[in-house]
Amino acid sequence: MARLKITQNKSYIGSKQHHRDTLRSLGLKRVHHTVVKDDRPEIRGMAQAVRHLVTVEEVD
Repeated sequence: MARLKITQNKSYIGSKQHHRDTLRSLGLKRVHHTVVKDDRPEIRGMAQAVRHLVTVEEVD
């Protein structure tokens, strides 16, 4: 199964509470923090919702 490397690039300060909750659900805690998650539709949807705060890369 493919995996996604998600890195938080920008601070969530000033963003909506929903976006903060989404970052926390992804496991991101601070700027430049990176997590690796399974490539599932739920994870892609959460990353898409906060696409202005994170970068997503596919990992083999």
